[in-house]
Amino acid sequence: MTERFHETLRSLRVWDTDLPDFDPDSAPEAPLPLFRAWFTAAADAGQTEPHTMALATVDADGRPDVRTVMLHDADERGWHFASHATSAKGRQLAAAPHAAVTFYWPVQGRQVRVRGRVTPAPAEEAYADLHARTTGALAAALVGRQSEVLDSLATLTEASEVAWVQAEAEPDADVKTWTLYVLAPDEVEFFQGDARRRHVRLRYRRRTTAHEATAWERELLWP
Repeated sequence: MTERFHETLRSLRVWDTDLPDFDPDSAPEAPLPLFRAWFTAAADAGQTEPHTMALATVDADGRPDVRTVMLHDADERGWHFASHATSAKGRQLAAAPHAAVTFYWPVQGRQVRVRGRVTPAPAEEAYADLHARTTGALAAALVGRQSEVLDSLATLTEASEVAWVQAEAEPDADVKTWTLYVLAPDEVEFFQGDARRRHVRLRYRRRTTAHEATAWERELLWP
């Protein structure tokens, strides 16, 4: 099995496709329009689940923790995602409200990395976010207990079935722990892969002007 694993690992290739060009001189002054353009381009190019992203936080001991979550929006406030406030990530963000997310779209050899402070959105926004989604999403939220120890899959099945019945009978049901988070970016990096490894990396860094307005500095990074 070890030999087979290494053979498979070494046989894999990266970006076995035509990659798009990226001219950083043509990039907009702020990162949000570029992110939206790249996101749409990834979806149009057939990227599976382009709205999934890796979310990194730190625990009480300062150890990094990472998981895959879904993007719920990206606007002038920041990048939005949701979870229970009582989950592992929710507790970590309450104690250390900074995080990083990474999007990877291999169909175009692109990554986007975002770092910044995370704050909970108002409760009414979390409610609207949850109820704009599917019955299954509401049922999963009603189950709750995210990240807690589960004694058996049978217990999960029973709780899920009860939650589905409630979600279908009460489509407006509220879940008090459901929280919409907004990551306000301090840094956003756009990575365009190149077949000859001359990758283009463009980083935006936030700065505040004398009038408390937000401006962005742009700089290239060595690959």
